[in-house]
Amino acid sequence: MTETAHNLTFKIAGELEVNRLGFGAMRLTGEGVWGEPRDPENARQVLKRAVELGINFIDTADAYGPGTSEKQIAEALHPYAQGLVIATKGGNTRQGPGKWAPVGRPEYLRQAVELSLRRLKLEQIDLWQLHRIDPKVPEDEQFGVLKELQQEGKIRHVGLSEVTVDQLDRARQVLPIATVQNLYNLSNRQSEAVLNYAEQHDIGFIPWFPLAVGQLAQPSGPLHTLAQKHQATPAQVALAWLLKRSRVILPIPGTSSIQHLEENSQAAQLHLSEEDFQWLNQPLQTV
Repeated sequence: MTETAHNLTFKIAGELEVNRLGFGAMRLTGEGVWGEPRDPENARQVLKRAVELGINFIDTADAYGPGTSEKQIAEALHPYAQGLVIATKGGNTRQGPGKWAPVGRPEYLRQAVELSLRRLKLEQIDLWQLHRIDPKVPEDEQFGVLKELQQEGKIRHVGLSEVTVDQLDRARQVLPIATVQNLYNLSNRQSEAVLNYAEQHDIGFIPWFPLAVGQLAQPSGPLHTLAQKHQATPAQVALAWLLKRSRVILPIPGTSSIQHLEENSQAAQLHLSEEDFQWLNQPLQTV
């Protein structure tokens, strides 16, 4: 990936330069994001291929498995190539397949960071994200322990996931926030205000579920039409739209297929015209 007219690199916290089209490792686990995948060797090959394709930003979480995804990344990629940024998350616990529950007690968050360091074979995590703010624990206690861990050198930069503008603003009063990871895609723009805030403050915005395109990809839909125009896939067009939407957006499409990984990576080379971009925006007013 190279720098182009629509700016394909971003510096997290102004210093960690990554190619904006990253990879999300959640799907390299078992059903319900629980346990080992059916083909562990394939999962490792997908990770290796991602790096070969120039992807240097990989997003994971201790809850993926739990622990499975982080271990896979270390098995496949350690020792890590220079410039490879492994971002992980903590604070969302698992009780079984498809079950998630936030736990934000300071002692638990500290334990989560320590265990992620061990599984990833790192001395410092470049980007550690609070997977969910626990409504049962005062926010300042959660933000405060992350500030302590940052000061201790366990984590380099801190991010938040699924937050409002107010929560993001309050967190920034305690410590610097480098990224925010919210649900956002062409069909679901409920986090538009958070994205705008992130852009104003040069905070990386990591949209999870970036390829939920729904009816827009149907044969009569705009994604399908533009995909034919550009000889691309609807997923590639959806990713290209995200890359064009804002310079701070860092899409992390995930897959367990090397073929889909290679197809997704090509979206970085797809340039949408302003007319294409605005045409895709129109259906969002009624979605």
